[in-house]
Amino acid sequence: MRAHSLPAEEVARQRRVGWVAAEDIRNTAGKRIIKKGQILDDDALELLETAGDTEIHVVEPFDEDMHEDEAGRRVAEAVAGDGVRIKGPAQSRYHLIADRKGVLEIDQELVLALNRIESMAVFTHLNRLAVLPGKIIAGVKVTPLTVPRVNVEAAEDLVARNGGSALRIVPFQPMRVGVIATEGLSDKLRERFERSIYQKMRWYGSTVGEIRFVAAEVGAVVAAMRDLLPETDILLIAGGNTIDPLDPAYLALGETEGRMIHFGAPSHPGSMFWLAEVGRVPVFNLASCSMYSMSTFADMVLPLVMTGQRVTEEDIDQFGYGGLLDREMHFRFPPYDQDVSDEENE
Repeated sequence: MRAHSLPAEEVARQRRVGWVAAEDIRNTAGKRIIKKGQILDDDALELLETAGDTEIHVVEPFDEDMHEDEAGRRVAEAVAGDGVRIKGPAQSRYHLIADRKGVLEIDQELVLALNRIESMAVFTHLNRLAVLPGKIIAGVKVTPLTVPRVNVEAAEDLVARNGGSALRIVPFQPMRVGVIATEGLSDKLRERFERSIYQKMRWYGSTVGEIRFVAAEVGAVVAAMRDLLPETDILLIAGGNTIDPLDPAYLALGETEGRMIHFGAPSHPGSMFWLAEVGRVPVFNLASCSMYSMSTFADMVLPLVMTGQRVTEEDIDQFGYGGLLDREMHFRFPPYDQDVSDEENE
């Protein structure tokens, strides 16, 4: 592209169709008649005649150039994967919006590689975030008014070679959930605990088959596990003392051929957590402090499990980055009191 500073009437007289306004342009009365970034067509050139000899800044695209709106749209279409829709442009920026409830999955290395291409700007929310439909999860913008077409094609080719998208929403799968609690709870606390579990599982589109309260004894936990495991996709064991090597829930794993995936968690709060498997069924331990809260480390891991994926030790380790879960991190927990986001309309 080539930039020019010319009298408005000269640009109009020379019929510079296809040039781009590099600034807002106003007529002699001070009214804005052309917006920054607008492509000059016949109608715009007629309006320019009302600006007189005002000096204006315009860009002359080269044949190989592409306007920022078209370029941004093409990059956004390349980046957006399953469960993502595109809205825009607004000031030449495209919003990428979740089209369903699920977990945001981002190819972070691909986003980095895209931003290394001159004039490309791809910016996202955090990876593995539980999101609602309507949530803005990313944006795409091409920073100059025009950009060489080869840059856009390079971005498209890069995405095509690396899976066909840079981000997607992995939907939650309906699960059958069993719950065992070893705490001696009053009726009031038991009701509060059950309400918390039912609310969470409904949010994921899953059902709670049974919540069984048992004595804090290995035999009682083992018997409950053997009863519930054949009928569940996920098993939650609430209460107990996670760091006690003689905790009944911990010992019951050995009696049911369970396998520990990760003991403890790289987060605060939430370090008193473990995740195991019995066969293919994930087993969560919810420490006493996690039985009623909507914002625990288990609530960081649950969204992954609820997509149907098998959570590994490495998955848990990766939560260490950003694992300081203070009040400012509240947005990272599933919004259990909402089913749709109106963020795109704000």
